[in-house]
Amino acid sequence: MKYERLTQEQLKEMHKEFINFLASQSITKEEWENIKVNKPQVAEDELDVFSDLVWEGVLNNVNYLEHFSPQQLFLFEFTDQFINLIGLKIENEAIDINTKQGFQWLRDNLLNEDVQIYTSQKAISEDRNKDIFALIKQGAHITKGKLYQYFDGMVEK
Repeated sequence: MKYERLTQEQLKEMHKEFINFLASQSITKEEWENIKVNKPQVAEDELDVFSDLVWEGVLNNVNYLEHFSPQQLFLFEFTDQFINLIGLKIENEAIDINTKQGFQWLRDNLLNEDVQIYTSQKAISEDRNKDIFALIKQGAHITKGKLYQYFDGMVEK
């Protein structure tokens, strides 16, 4: 398995897609029920393959990720060749940008000496989606990139 199995909740949400996946392999509902009972490892393998297909589809469309922690914000942009990072670090431990008040403080105090903004760029590895998935596993979330684009217009390169 390349990524990880979808959760029961995710699989439940994708019930129709899973039925289509099984149908594409000419597996009927009756055959699937039989496989689950008599060949549980085959059923597990099918769930893994389906999960990887779903993850591939999602990851292929990712262009931006965000990762918040109490004093840091990591904004990622994925191009064909690079992972671009804009990072913000708050040097004041009393500020938690995960809260509404903390994020408002950040917005109001971007030029404050307690706010460090930096950029970085790294070449994408041979497996772009695996790079993205690793960041998601560390807590990053897929976004449309509005925060990245906002800060990208502010930072010197």
